[in-house]
Amino acid sequence: MGMRLRKAVETKRNFLINKLINEGIYKKNDIHLFEWTLTDLEEEYRKLRKTKQIEASPEDHPPCMIEHWAIH
Repeated sequence: MGMRLRKAVETKRNFLINKLINEGIYKKNDIHLFEWTLTDLEEEYRKLRKTKQIEASPEDHPPCMIEHWAIH
């Protein structure tokens, strides 16, 4: 289970980093995106969507981690 969660978090972080880079955000306060926590990335992405009024489309949603938590 730990590896699945780790992979899901990594996938979500990469998704958010790519979205922010595509909008021209590479670092803030001299801290590069890859150094940010998942929470920081999510917050910045929410702010970006709110300020830019980005229309939500299926590819704009971060990968869902819930499906990775399914108990078999």
